[in-house]
Amino acid sequence: MAVATPVEAEPEVGPALESDADLTPQERRRARRERRLAHQAELAAKAQVARAAHAAAIAGVPLRPPTADNGLPAVFKKRYLLKLLVKREISARYQASFLGLLWSYIGPACQFFVYWFVMGEILSLHDQVENFGIHIFCGLILVHFFTETFGAGTRSIVGNKAIVMKLPMPREMFPVASMLVSLFHVIPQLVILVIACLAYGWVPDAVGMAAFGLSMFIAMLLGTGCALLFSAANVYFRDFGKLVSIMQMFIRFSVPMIYPYSLVDDRFGEGAKYYLFNPLADCVLLVQRGFWVGTTKDPATTAETDLPPDLFMWGFIMVGVGFVVLVIGQLVFSKLDNRIPERL
Repeated sequence: MAVATPVEAEPEVGPALESDADLTPQERRRARRERRLAHQAELAAKAQVARAAHAAAIAGVPLRPPTADNGLPAVFKKRYLLKLLVKREISARYQASFLGLLWSYIGPACQFFVYWFVMGEILSLHDQVENFGIHIFCGLILVHFFTETFGAGTRSIVGNKAIVMKLPMPREMFPVASMLVSLFHVIPQLVILVIACLAYGWVPDAVGMAAFGLSMFIAMLLGTGCALLFSAANVYFRDFGKLVSIMQMFIRFSVPMIYPYSLVDDRFGEGAKYYLFNPLADCVLLVQRGFWVGTTKDPATTAETDLPPDLFMWGFIMVGVGFVVLVIGQLVFSKLDNRIPERL
């Protein structure tokens, strides 16, 4: 009894021809094989045409490194990523905290109480400074914003090593995010300051608010520029992180916060103008013009005796200095950016 030999099943390629029914199994297999080869040849021809079109399209495009489109403009083009980084930093700071964001108000309130009551009332170290608590807290807000931006920005690349190594994104985004997180923490400090000023009869004025806005703008430029410069350098040598910590200790005494500017003017006379070469000193004086001056008994006299006469001129000069620092920081960062992943 003859046993039928099973015919090997092959995938159909293209529509079957009506005449295939009249062919033997071997002929049908041969016909399917020919149709499959023709279909493959057609796909290869299409792929070759697509490759030729792609090659022609990119023929005039110069080769650039992956970091060519990075930089501060790219950071703000990718605002969604920047927003996520800022949210991540803020939530990480208050993670597993019962009071959460309330600590942003408790800390500044305690700072204000310590300086106002302990140093101003109990120790009477600054009887010559009217409303000493307001005077020093104006400086604390500005100094804390700059030092937090500078310190956190310097550590931002190393601290986000896992993200830097995995995601293709402008690495300038990390120092900028640190600055925005610091700016977020200015809000509760400003709320405490406004409440304290209102208790002393302060009335906001346009010139004072312009002075405060100018001071924060200068601090943002300086802080971001320094953070860009030192964050890239800190990847190569961790000593820069230690250096920033030492620099932060001197900043508090380099601005008219614990002592008034009138003391500098009396002590150094004409040499006091060199004191104003310090951008942060001008920033603190601008904040004091916005808040502290308005709480004194005679704001006009206080502004004349305790502030430099050309304060706004110095402020606009320091805006230019801030832009120069920002450009230098960006140039150095871009120079070192390509080798950051391998040094991490």
